[in-house]
Amino acid sequence: MSIEKRILVTGAGGFIGHHLVRRLKSDGYWVRGVDIKHPEYEDSVADEFELLDLRKFDNCLVATRNVDQVYNLAADMGGIGYITAYLASISCNNTLINAHMLEASRLSGVARFLFSSSACVYAQSKQRSADVTPLREEDAYPADPEPGYGWEKLWAEELCRYFRKDYKLETRIVRFHNVYGPLGTYDGGKEKAPAAISRKVALSRDGDEIEVWGDGEQTRSFMYIDDCVAGLIRLMHSNHHEPLNLGTDQLVTINELVDMVCAVAGKRLRKRHDLTKPQGVRGRNSDNSRLREVLGWEPGIPLEHGLAITYKWIESEITKGKEALAATAT
Repeated sequence: MSIEKRILVTGAGGFIGHHLVRRLKSDGYWVRGVDIKHPEYEDSVADEFELLDLRKFDNCLVATRNVDQVYNLAADMGGIGYITAYLASISCNNTLINAHMLEASRLSGVARFLFSSSACVYAQSKQRSADVTPLREEDAYPADPEPGYGWEKLWAEELCRYFRKDYKLETRIVRFHNVYGPLGTYDGGKEKAPAAISRKVALSRDGDEIEVWGDGEQTRSFMYIDDCVAGLIRLMHSNHHEPLNLGTDQLVTINELVDMVCAVAGKRLRKRHDLTKPQGVRGRNSDNSRLREVLGWEPGIPLEHGLAITYKWIESEITKGKEALAATAT
């Protein structure tokens, strides 16, 4: 195909952003990647990659120069342990990034701006049962999102609406539901459940015991990264400007997730549940009715398939790390 658009991906050094850049380049687009850090596991294939702190407005003007579309994925975020521990810094950092990126995109004449929101915006009162009713887009109101990260995301959604109404900036809003896959963070405190469990299983020997946060009966749905990227591009190309779920509706308990990873690894492990650790809402699942209606599509990669790829990648990274450490010691 001919290159018709110049695209900016913020957060291009992160998990989703890195995969998105790779997909957009394979589709023939010119891509600028921006982040506060380089990708951790692979070099970016972006036409330009710039290290910029997007909390600063002048840097957002630099990032948005001469581009047609912006995928604004830049965010200070992580797993449940991280987002419940740093409410003030996460809220301040993300508010600055999102407000500055919207204003810079307006001033730079960007045609379309996609904001990456989160299922953390949904009312906590609707997520108190493990057998949760799938969440529809309107279930974010009356507002009762998760503290810090959830409130910040919900406010940024409103800001996108205001920029569309007042300045005619074409905004798109996606609500991610637990994205996982290779090249994602798997240790250090910012990892999410599939990666954390994969790391623990990979480091264990058959018959060992691993720690599971909470009683393991909390429920979630998980979306593989390739489905996530496909959904982002479809949404950007659509005419839908209201918030839209992007996730699967395959609800599993964390205990079931552990069992799936153990099956991939071929290990039998015992679970030790730590009830003192954060576990978030009791249950969360995506209602994909509007997603199917708007995009004529929904994520379809089975959890078992995605976990097999993810586990093998994390296991390989851990093995490489051990080998490097042994070589250094030698």
